[in-house]
Amino acid sequence: MRIFKSVLFGVLFSFIVGCLPVYAINDTNNNGTDVEARSAILMEVETGKIIFDKNSREKFAPASVTKIMTMLLTMEAIDSGRIKLDDVVTVTENAQKMGGSTMLLEAGELRTVEELLKGVAIASGNDAAVALAEYLGGSVENFVNKMNDRAKELGMKDTTFQNPTGLPTENHLTTAYDISIMSRELLKHETILKYSGTYMETISTNRKTPIELVNHNKLVRFFNGCDGLKTGFTNEAKYCISATAQRSGVRMLCIIMGAPTYKIRNRDASMLLNYGFSLFERKEVVQKDSEVSKFQLGNDKDKFIILKAAQSLSLVVEKTNDLKISTKLDISKNKKNIKQGDIMGTVIYLIDGKEVGRVEVYSDRDMKNSSIFDNILSIFKKDNKEESTN
Repeated sequence: MRIFKSVLFGVLFSFIVGCLPVYAINDTNNNGTDVEARSAILMEVETGKIIFDKNSREKFAPASVTKIMTMLLTMEAIDSGRIKLDDVVTVTENAQKMGGSTMLLEAGELRTVEELLKGVAIASGNDAAVALAEYLGGSVENFVNKMNDRAKELGMKDTTFQNPTGLPTENHLTTAYDISIMSRELLKHETILKYSGTYMETISTNRKTPIELVNHNKLVRFFNGCDGLKTGFTNEAKYCISATAQRSGVRMLCIIMGAPTYKIRNRDASMLLNYGFSLFERKEVVQKDSEVSKFQLGNDKDKFIILKAAQSLSLVVEKTNDLKISTKLDISKNKKNIKQGDIMGTVIYLIDGKEVGRVEVYSDRDMKNSSIFDNILSIFKKDNKEESTN
């Protein structure tokens, strides 16, 4: 019995695979000036494929885009159960005295992790970032070490963090490419989008004067589908952003560093995001409960089951090219008695021999699968019957 079965079928859509070229769009490297920022990168999030690149490996100061790592470490601690959103944090004098953008915290004030996370994601609060850093790391210094350790784990080879805020300091540098790595990792924690995609929020619990948070990322209000992630500005860094948006099941991520004005930053980001959405779409490959293949049991051609998809599968694909998707059946060890609904194995979807997705398959019916002894006995009985008729 064949355990692996390959079937090629033509599918008139493409998947982002292999070495996807950087698409043509004007920038200073391609004899144009459309992208004015010093550095930029555009990524399709599901596959991590780079669609556009301008100086993405050059080091620059990231300003408050630094806080993506601060939020990532916070979300990882929450989702792993090490801390909770409703944990109460005492704001220290060190946190209160932070300059730049803040959420106006006071020393001794009690705030939940969730409120501080909102302060970072929405208002870019340096005081909130330091309060979280001290809570998670015990000290800002220890937290910064955790930031750099996580950056190394993620493969951010050109990044050195010196603080959790992005306030100007020597050798606090990263690249658009590295920011895309940590931004994509943060997007795995979908709860963050509830905060980064909020335009305005009021925190009034235990406050005489409510804290009014207004998102520095105006794209969440004016760009269709935008729900994050983080803006930044210092005189050295100029205007930066890690912007993400989702439309029709396709998520794009754009990093802009060193734009001369916030309007140009937003324009560059909007242009690149729209460009990405013009190229890609989500296509359904297989529907749940649809027939995947017929599977023969043993040598008896009349003894078979229909394998059906246990889950649906869709892929982000390029709109223009025509590529073929192949499938490979990986059937687990045969069961003596197959019941309707039993998981029989997996169908693997490939393009150019590279796996792009897999779905479990189940039997559509009950079936008794004969053992080797049963097969021999069946042949013996058949031979005896033929002899008796001669």
